[in-house]
Amino acid sequence: MTQEDGELDALVRMRIRSLRVAMGWSLDELAARCYLSPSTLSRIETGHRRIGLDQLTAIARALGTTLDQLVESTADDNVVIRPRHDGERGITTWMLNREPGVTVAKMRITRTAPAGAADLKVHPGREWFTVLSGTVVLLLGDRRILVETGQAAEFSTMIPHAFGAHDGPAEIIGIFDHNGERTHLRPAD
Repeated sequence: MTQEDGELDALVRMRIRSLRVAMGWSLDELAARCYLSPSTLSRIETGHRRIGLDQLTAIARALGTTLDQLVESTADDNVVIRPRHDGERGITTWMLNREPGVTVAKMRITRTAPAGAADLKVHPGREWFTVLSGTVVLLLGDRRILVETGQAAEFSTMIPHAFGAHDGPAEIIGIFDHNGERTHLRPAD
């Protein structure tokens, strides 16, 4: 086992114990929930027993977390969120989460809203955003809606839609499902 492997092993054990304690559970309570004996769980937490993948999966499930979260890296590159600039589309994006399914992103929008209906997008789902600064033009079907600083918008993405800045740059925090992420956050082809 390398030093890096040993550090991750110790981190996983600490996470298991910390989550158990945070939930107010004794060794007996967690052991019963993950179908292990309390002595086995104790040896896992203290490092006196190797953790099998089947045991780790059961422990994660019992603690209401995922295997990925128990073993995720602590490297500094996961802490700092760096912007991704797409000059062609006039958007700078900060991805605020790394979980699959729903994406939370801060966006600085400099482009104006598209002029024609041909530029509106449709995809399954719903979207939500709140304006941190500036004003956003939301084109929703044949409607043109101004969403100002401090306001939020939520809408069905089955309605043809697009958004852009109004009278200067705007910053938003948006919540997008997989289809919305692919439509609004991926670089242009």
